[in-house]
Amino acid sequence: MFKLKIHWQILIALCLAVVAGMITGKDASIFGITYFAIYSFIGALFLNALKMIIVPLIVSSIIVGVAGIGGSKGLGRLGGRTLLYYMATSFIAIIIGLTMVNLIEPGIVNGEPAKSLTSVSEASIAEIQTKVSGKDASSIADVFLGMFPSNIVSAAANGKMLGLIVFSLLFGFFITRIDDVYAEAQYNFWQGLYLVMLKITDLIIKFAPIGVFGLVGKVIAGMDASNLDDMLNALFWFSFTVVFALAFHMFVVMPLLLKFVARVSPLKHFQAMAPALLTAFTTASSSATLPLTMECVEKNAGVSNTTASFVLPLGATINMDGTALYECVAAMFIAQTFGLELSFVTQFTIVLVALLTSIGVAGIPSASLVAITIILSTIGLPIEAVGLILAVDRILDMFRTAVNVFSDSCGAVIIGRLEGEEGILHA
Repeated sequence: MFKLKIHWQILIALCLAVVAGMITGKDASIFGITYFAIYSFIGALFLNALKMIIVPLIVSSIIVGVAGIGGSKGLGRLGGRTLLYYMATSFIAIIIGLTMVNLIEPGIVNGEPAKSLTSVSEASIAEIQTKVSGKDASSIADVFLGMFPSNIVSAAANGKMLGLIVFSLLFGFFITRIDDVYAEAQYNFWQGLYLVMLKITDLIIKFAPIGVFGLVGKVIAGMDASNLDDMLNALFWFSFTVVFALAFHMFVVMPLLLKFVARVSPLKHFQAMAPALLTAFTTASSSATLPLTMECVEKNAGVSNTTASFVLPLGATINMDGTALYECVAAMFIAQTFGLELSFVTQFTIVLVALLTSIGVAGIPSASLVAITIILSTIGLPIEAVGLILAVDRILDMFRTAVNVFSDSCGAVIIGRLEGEEGILHA
């Protein structure tokens, strides 16, 4: 089985989990231990492994990405335009996702919240609803106060990632403002830590099929067989919402930017990027696709090496339009299954955290699961609820990675044109 690609392993694990959960139910046991408890243990082990890597992965990724800007060209005109483009397109993607998930409401089945999918008691759901709905307009100040915690170590230990992300952005920026001898040492340290964390993340993701088996098995075993149709229905509409929102961003928003900002043909750019997009879709890794992305942007689209070599590697690290959109939709979907009416403040928090965490998501398959756990904990939802989307996460990962790569390539074209380059897409 482990010779198969990871998405096939997850699909097999998903099917096995559905069958095993239906057969064992919540009460069947072996050697005095219920299968439900075994599923819970496996799922908790996988989630703990994900939570274990959150702090070092996010911190090192952001610091390396921001410090790398200064190390390449400094925060001059090219860097400023690149960052502005990345923040703007990610924000637009998140708003699209938020709009679609509010319109389609995939977490509502037959007019009711799909609470049966959560395997959480009514009492626990009521407690969660109280915690989340307790936010009002005055809580906006708390969001910004949380960006500057009084104790960064305590914030990291308590999972308050917003402050940690802001600290990492500042740390990375000021690495570029100290003497070279110290800056190089700092950058090498964080780069080494980041590469190590990528290896550990990759190892944990390899165990995702086992984690999926435990988490999905627990959900299936804990629900009535009559609710299986509701689960499949909810996951279908969740997947539809994500794919539709991603398609809108990729085939409507990005072509409009190419047409009216870069003044080039969107169709020609799609043709130029076809090999990279297919590779991104099949590998679900923007980092692995980066060499081919650079080749397509330079040789097929005609962007200079100077622009492409700066914009694209940075984009593969911090520009994740598809991932940011997906994180937002996933958090809202999970909230809907709990029957939560999220206030403007809470939805604003989701947008802000999705925007910031998308900067620190590693460009490898399923790494956005780490970011989703941050969003859930920030708005007061249980991290275990991520198990609701694991069944379809790997498939949707392929779609959002293609959007990530396409956005990076559009950024290179747009910034190249704004820099006055001629011959891009024969413009």
